Amino acid sequence: MATDFDLIVIGAGPGGYVAAIRAAQHGLKVACIEKRGTLGGTCLNVGCIPSKALLHGSHFFEEAGSGHLAKFGVKIAGVELDLAALLAEKDKAVKELTDGVAFLFKKNKVEWIKGEARFVDAKSITVGDRTLTAKDFIIATGSEPTSLPGVTPDGEVIVTSTEALTLGAVPGHLVVIGGGYIGLEMGSVWRRLGSKVTVVEYAPRIVPARDVEVGNAFAKVLKKEGMVIHTDTEVTGVARKGTGAVVTGEPVAGGAATEMEADVVLLSTGRRPNTAGLNIEATGLVLEQGRVPINHDFSTSVAGIWAIGDVVEGPMLAHKAEDEGVAAADNIAGLNGHVNRDVIPAVVYTDPEVATVGRTEEELKAAGIQYKVGKFPFAANSRAKTNRDTEGFVKVLADAVSDRILGVHIIGPMAGTMIAEAALAMEFGASSEDLALTCHAHPTHPEALKEAAMAVTGKPIHM
Repeated sequence: MATDFDLIVIGAGPGGYVAAIRAAQHGLKVACIEKRGTLGGTCLNVGCIPSKALLHGSHFFEEAGSGHLAKFGVKIAGVELDLAALLAEKDKAVKELTDGVAFLFKKNKVEWIKGEARFVDAKSITVGDRTLTAKDFIIATGSEPTSLPGVTPDGEVIVTSTEALTLGAVPGHLVVIGGGYIGLEMGSVWRRLGSKVTVVEYAPRIVPARDVEVGNAFAKVLKKEGMVIHTDTEVTGVARKGTGAVVTGEPVAGGAATEMEADVVLLSTGRRPNTAGLNIEATGLVLEQGRVPINHDFSTSVAGIWAIGDVVEGPMLAHKAEDEGVAAADNIAGLNGHVNRDVIPAVVYTDPEVATVGRTEEELKAAGIQYKVGKFPFAANSRAKTNRDTEGFVKVLADAVSDRILGVHIIGPMAGTMIAEAALAMEFGASSEDLALTCHAHPTHPEALKEAAMAVTGKPIHM
């Protein structure tokens, strides 16, 4: 049966637009449907990109105003924040990147169809008054912020991460509900710009999915920087009060409730798959807790329907979605696309950064896997020492028998960049010895990773 397209991708976030471009490169006739007015999804528009722009700018502001640069002979007086300029620069970066995706669509002859898609059946969808058919569909609609039961964001005082990117003034007191990477990054931005920031986390520690040792060290650093952190605390109420709000928290183990008055409350309690409104049931697919169940190749139980990114199982990360988009497009084109789910790095872009790939010590213990540990502090790394930025360490976990690297966890300067080397090593099945014997340029931060690998056998040089 003739169809309008070989492939229709629903959603133009990092997974969707990459899948569309990759499929077009394979010679397929491709359309991508996006309801937002710009391409790039949450990541480029209201997520990864704008938050990193604010983290970068706020870091400069804190560096200039804290006196930290004086030891290098840079003395600055009268530092002033121009919040409007910072937000404008953030918006400029977003526009450049979203426009760039639109250019790539034109270059690769991907048709951008603006609107909301709704399945009619497994081979056709509607977008507005158009009905479109395709041999294959990729569902790549991403995710949206969740809220607390009974708490409705108003976009002004009680906000999600989207509104936290565009606050018109620095809050006197920002209460962040949720100690994951989104809340900690946005909390870091506004703390650097002058807010008192309080983080309330239900779990026993912040970034609860990360390595415990790294998570505990991370909490100590954030507290030292001025962030107030309450863990093991359940938020039982958020209510508007005048121009602000009151957050009520209770110890998870029981005890007296406390009230925190805030100028702004950031709800950062996670995200959920954005599958509502697609009429997926018309295809015969059955969602599992809002997610699309998939096979190892990103196909579903319904022929011709595939899914990637935040709507499927796994961490909700842009780079995971991108790799899945490439793999799904390759598979649709008859090639062999694959994503190694054991080697998906994750980064918290605070200062210091926290980066991880592979398994944590806790996961290895739970699985009964015997392992060795090698650690190396940035305090003993020459580049970190020279830069006077020595907080944190690198931890390498290796199989006790084969020496194959099972996980790498970093807290410190350049962690987000350094984790790429660890991921590459793990993708190629490297041992800690392989990493230890690889020549690293001197003086650089990645030498700390080399030394941590050397420490697996108890033979680091500079410690």
